Amino acid sequence: MNDPNHIRSLQERIALYEDMQAYHELYNLFFHNLHRFCFSFVKSAEAAEEIVSDVFIKLWQIRNKLPEIANLKVYLYQIAKNFCLNYITRHFKNPVASLDEMDLETVISLDNPEELCISADLINTIQQTIRQLPPQCRLIFQMVKEDGMRYKEVADILQVSVLTVRNQVAIATQKLAATLPPYISFQYRIGSKK
Repeated sequence: MNDPNHIRSLQERIALYEDMQAYHELYNLFFHNLHRFCFSFVKSAEAAEEIVSDVFIKLWQIRNKLPEIANLKVYLYQIAKNFCLNYITRHFKNPVASLDEMDLETVISLDNPEELCISADLINTIQQTIRQLPPQCRLIFQMVKEDGMRYKEVADILQVSVLTVRNQVAIATQKLAATLPPYISFQYRIGSKK
């Protein structure tokens, strides 16, 4: 998903040739992470899925402008964030005005054998620590560590400074490292430098 040349190629195929195969491939590349991102705002899997679909409908509607978009990933996350905020405004009497006021869920995915070896107790401890992070800190941590986004991309999407993103990741990393056993904590700190 992070190969900018491949994404750029898909953008061009969609814009120039209205290539549905490229469109579906782009959808499949971004769906999971965008869905998780939207779910952290709207707290409904169905609504998050609908919002992601709306993001891609919007993308298709503006397909002739795709070559002008320098970073499509950031662009898609910005559209998704705006659609989520619109959804919240439409569906709740008292819309949430700030990320700091939202109760965001974080998902830990176990993608490799090393992570699968972590005990269930340790996973529960990690999840509990992540749940206790301030909402904006949780969201930034998820976007950087779980979605693999760069600090600049997260800053652009959330409209905060890169320094804020860096500080929030550092806070989350320190809190997680403090809850982990020393041998894992040391490895986690080493692996967290960006």
